[in-house]
Amino acid sequence: MPQSIPADSVGLVTPQTAHFAEPLMLECRRALAGFDIVYETYGTLNELRDNAVLICHALSGHHHAAGYHSMDDSKPGWWDECIGPGKVIDTNRFFVVSLNNLGGCNGSTGPSSLNPETGQNFGPDFPMVTVKDWVNVQARLSDHLGIEQWAAVVGGSLGGMQVLQWAIDYPTRIRHAVVIASAPKLSAQNIAFNEVARQSILTDPDFHGGRYYQYDTFPKRGLILARMVGHITYLSEEAMKQKFGRDLRSGQFMFGFDVEFQVESYLRHQGETFSRNFDANTYLLMTKALDYFDPAREYGNELPAALRHALCRFLVISFTTDWRFAPERSREIVDALIQEGKDVVYADIDAPQGHDSFLMPIPRYLDIFGAYMKGIAVGGEPEGVSDAA
Repeated sequence: MPQSIPADSVGLVTPQTAHFAEPLMLECRRALAGFDIVYETYGTLNELRDNAVLICHALSGHHHAAGYHSMDDSKPGWWDECIGPGKVIDTNRFFVVSLNNLGGCNGSTGPSSLNPETGQNFGPDFPMVTVKDWVNVQARLSDHLGIEQWAAVVGGSLGGMQVLQWAIDYPTRIRHAVVIASAPKLSAQNIAFNEVARQSILTDPDFHGGRYYQYDTFPKRGLILARMVGHITYLSEEAMKQKFGRDLRSGQFMFGFDVEFQVESYLRHQGETFSRNFDANTYLLMTKALDYFDPAREYGNELPAALRHALCRFLVISFTTDWRFAPERSREIVDALIQEGKDVVYADIDAPQGHDSFLMPIPRYLDIFGAYMKGIAVGGEPEGVSDAA
């Protein structure tokens, strides 16, 4: 637990819940009669209501992006490095909103929620959701909060995909799009990794066709394996070499199948922790949303045609050792934006940490990200981002 709240923290925060009674039609052609979205806010919305920043989370993310829920918390929100007074996303200037997406397992309506029609958990009956659905829900949340236009929508990985969808579907409601460690669609290799992860869950005997809630159990082994596979893809080979190498826990070979290498111990620990904190049905939904994302599909499979609708300015950031969403994928976005004459700043950050770099306090990354955010106009301030890269 923190001995005291750091001066550059947003401090103690309390999640809020917005209920939406109006039916929501989803891309899968199914509708939800109503739903809840859990979110947190940091900073103050100014009188012009033009300083709001939306944070879109990645696969296993949620609404708790910064600060602490209590003095007993062992660590702050997942992006506390970037959100707070004087930080990259400066809460002295910005009103920051972070939410848990529909289908999540951290308070927003999802598979673990009770289905009002049956009185039991939705489980596998919860409809498939897409990035486009999430952005539509986020637009409803914007209306609920009285925010007509976001100063910026920001996200990394799957969050960056949501930012792109915002720029395409709601061009007049976003002034700046910050897309970090993302891609315009998944590669076949990425879809393959997701399928391996899903199969590890679907074939777990404790999955029970997605109705494990009724059996007072959950597919623990499947979730552990899914997280282990995913975590390998989030780290670069260099990061794993620096962190673990071939170090042995006992200093010698044990000639068995129990944990011997430090990297094995690390992956099992990550999987075990994840399995206790994340719902399996939500994991299945989130990975499918990743697979389905391809905004160019509606525009003749031409990414420039999709991004032609965007009116905002863009910051696109990639990392040299990210092989999950490699820099070439970010450059596809940048090239499409340039082709359409859009205003874009691009930076490829030299960092050994792989895909997880977007969550880490890498100085060059924070410098560029911070310079761009400082150039965003709020309250009538002038814009200026020419020195952001």
